[in-house]
Amino acid sequence: MMSIWLALQDPNTMWVLAGCVLLGISSGVLGCFAFLRGRSLVGDALAHAALPGVCLVYLLTGSKSIGLFMIGAGVAGLLATYCITAISRHTRIKEDTSLALTLSVFFGIGIVLLTYIQHNASGNQSGLDKFLFGQAASLVFRDVITIMIVSIVLIGITALLFKEFALLAFDPAFGRGLGFPMGLLDGVLMLMLLMSVVIGLQAVGVVLVAAMLIVPSVTARYWTDKLGRMVGLSGLFGALSGALGTLISTQQENLPTGPTIVLSATAFFLFSLLFSPSRGVVARMARFLRMRSRLLCEDVMQALYERLEEQAKNRPTGVLRGFSPEQLARTSGKKPAAVRKALRLLQKRSYVTERTLISEEEFWTFTTEGLKEAHRLVLNQRLWDLYHMNQNQYDGLAIDVNQEELVPQLSDEALSQMLAQLRAYDLTPRLADPHSVSHLLKPSKQGGVTL
Repeated sequence: MMSIWLALQDPNTMWVLAGCVLLGISSGVLGCFAFLRGRSLVGDALAHAALPGVCLVYLLTGSKSIGLFMIGAGVAGLLATYCITAISRHTRIKEDTSLALTLSVFFGIGIVLLTYIQHNASGNQSGLDKFLFGQAASLVFRDVITIMIVSIVLIGITALLFKEFALLAFDPAFGRGLGFPMGLLDGVLMLMLLMSVVIGLQAVGVVLVAAMLIVPSVTARYWTDKLGRMVGLSGLFGALSGALGTLISTQQENLPTGPTIVLSATAFFLFSLLFSPSRGVVARMARFLRMRSRLLCEDVMQALYERLEEQAKNRPTGVLRGFSPEQLARTSGKKPAAVRKALRLLQKRSYVTERTLISEEEFWTFTTEGLKEAHRLVLNQRLWDLYHMNQNQYDGLAIDVNQEELVPQLSDEALSQMLAQLRAYDLTPRLADPHSVSHLLKPSKQGGVTL
């Protein structure tokens, strides 16, 4: 902490920190719309297209002015934008292919020009190679002011056109139907992406600036479903990445700032990928394990119910003693170990109880509450089976097949009709509730019900 505090006392470090934070905010905000628009490669194409513009400016003027380099990068980016649009609009080539073509051709021209400059009579590349990977340490007060002005303009335009950009990202056809000039808005968004790329070239470089557009927006997407919240979070992650990368790079000599910023953004992404509450790998795995455990318990309950139902049919006046895990495993198609695990979980919920006979063989039965829950599960399953077998008969019903419960979706008339069909097929659950089979119930020592 002390070394970071000392680094912050350096004015040059403060300029670099401010510039990278501002770059992260503007890139993160704009990157959301590029990501949602399905144009994640646009920033990469524009960044690579900027290199020949920088080289041509140096060849024409011989100047090393950062301002002139930015102008050259902007003009080359505009030309690349036109090429991408023209290729995808006037040919059969799709947009992703036109992006790849533009990126590779412009970057190839840039490398050729860079090699020519290196070998001509004037000497070396004159620092132009720094635009490949960036050199954030070279940012000065004037550069930070430029980045600040451009960032404020970009964020302001985004705020003013937020609804229009949202339409462009999600449903441009609907926007055209409302009378919005979606083609013009698309061009404005591309121009804003270009401006964001150009101000980031000196800090992050041609190769990595696209990461500052996409990684924060993808990270934010893991935490929310709301566009406004996603844009805000993306700007926040971009700012944190810029700050963290800059501070880490000050702790080690010759550690490049641009790649460190991108690695910081990647660290936030990996954390979100693993631990975000709704889409994270850990949360999804936990939901999967809970669902698998619930389905296992339901299958075992249905197997136990069906075995007891069959036993009640064959022994209408006797006491039902229950069944062993091995017998339930054969009925449910599960392994005995999995059935025992499910029975222990159901026992904790007071749905089943265990009896040990003189032979020490374990038998499991329902408690009163367990019998009610098993009846509900079996009835719901048989109603679904009946619905699928006679689906044409129930076409008029508003049934959502993705929901687990069928009874709440049925009217009283439809439910009565389906129950009558179950009786006709002899599929009505026999153990309807504890009172209907009271002559088969016997109190257990645990205070529940033994069948």
